[in-house]
Amino acid sequence: MSHVGAREMRAIEEAAFLRGVDPGELMDRAGEGIAARLLDHFPLPGTAIAYLGKGNNAGDALVALEILQRAGWQIALRSAHPESEWSPLSRARLDRLGMPPREVPPHPARPLLLLDGLLGIGAKGPLRPPLSVLAEEMRELRQSHGAIIAAMDLPSGLDSDSGELHAGGVIADLNLTVGIPKSGLLTDSAAGATGRLFLIPLDDLPIPDRPGLQLITPATIHGLLPPRPHQFHKGDAGRVAILAGSEGMSGAAALTSTAALHAGAGLVTLHLGPDTSISTPPEIMVTRSPDRVREAFTTRADARIIGPGLGKADDTTRKSLLDHLADNDLPTILDADALNWIAEAKRLDLLGSQYLITPHPGEFSRLAPDLADLPRAEAAARFVERHPCTLLLKGARTLIASPDEEMRINSTGHAGMASGGQGDVLAGVCGALLASGHTPMDAATLAAWLCGRAAERAITYGDESPESTTATHTISNLGGAFTDWRERRR
Repeated sequence: MSHVGAREMRAIEEAAFLRGVDPGELMDRAGEGIAARLLDHFPLPGTAIAYLGKGNNAGDALVALEILQRAGWQIALRSAHPESEWSPLSRARLDRLGMPPREVPPHPARPLLLLDGLLGIGAKGPLRPPLSVLAEEMRELRQSHGAIIAAMDLPSGLDSDSGELHAGGVIADLNLTVGIPKSGLLTDSAAGATGRLFLIPLDDLPIPDRPGLQLITPATIHGLLPPRPHQFHKGDAGRVAILAGSEGMSGAAALTSTAALHAGAGLVTLHLGPDTSISTPPEIMVTRSPDRVREAFTTRADARIIGPGLGKADDTTRKSLLDHLADNDLPTILDADALNWIAEAKRLDLLGSQYLITPHPGEFSRLAPDLADLPRAEAAARFVERHPCTLLLKGARTLIASPDEEMRINSTGHAGMASGGQGDVLAGVCGALLASGHTPMDAATLAAWLCGRAAERAITYGDESPESTTATHTISNLGGAFTDWRERRR
């Protein structure tokens, strides 16, 4: 799966119309897909207000609004232009809805959802009145009244090719891109304006099959989570050996091992030093040894996780780890302090194809200081050209890169994941998926999506907010995230 700019998207749409595809039916399917994602994301009805320009993405918003109303939502419309100036398709959807634009209700039911249908993919430059007036109203409701903004295709004011957000542009919390991902949505500059990315696939708008950055969704990357055979046993599920934790940082080891357990590992063994105290679920095997590095590399395992919470160790321990990494051929996650030790020792030559590394931006800058200021996709591509490992580069848009494979970019998650321990959970999920037989690229792909989706579910189905979401909440929602992937609902 690839992505397109505005000109190519219009050409794909025109080719569909020349084949006989009805533009109105295509709009209806787009609006239905948008509504389905919104109803999944908000299980209880609230108030939805559509902010409308005069183009066809206003029609997409109106179709979605009609379906939300049937599902019990209160609805309202805010229009930037007289109806006589609207596109014919949008006017027809307004007639079908049967209500005129009106003011925002004084006491709207919650959640308060704002549908951004002001501008489409062809718009360039800053927003001007009357569009800028409605965009400012949306910003105020988001900032001061807890409203959630869902963009139709892309946020108004965001350049669909470059990802630049022009002056007065809308900052969305959810972005529902129709048919094919737009190139600008996948850029570093767009990450702060797009929020959670949803793809609304449409059979009549085929996604170009060509090299390029691939958006991770269940609808576009198939076959990664087949049903387990009925005769499955824990050996088939995989054994994970974890070298993590130290005195004062035992939480990292507990989160990593618990996440591996909840991500389906058949047997999880946590290797600690002799004096590290820890509390873990009873299903996790905990071993303590003065030479835990050797124990972690000699115990029977299908995958290893090395690094979370290792802390500051003596030179002997560090040398032992580097020596074992040089001899290791088992699929292995390298995270946190393992990456810092490799960077300090300047041993990036160890990063072969058996390793999946999971740095955050600070760790990546220590591994490759000359790449740290480049655009993230370019930096990731250059890194795996030098070092034939699989790289999961964390961030608001997690990137996954590996030599000779198309780079992937994650679509799930929210700002509440900017909290301690989320990286430990990600490492544990990666390890469980590696142990079950996934390639490092596919394990990283699934883990990034599942952890982001689990954190979303903590808000959708629990009492959490972005501020209160913790790594433990992410772990407890992993089961639902697995189900969402299998059912291709997100």
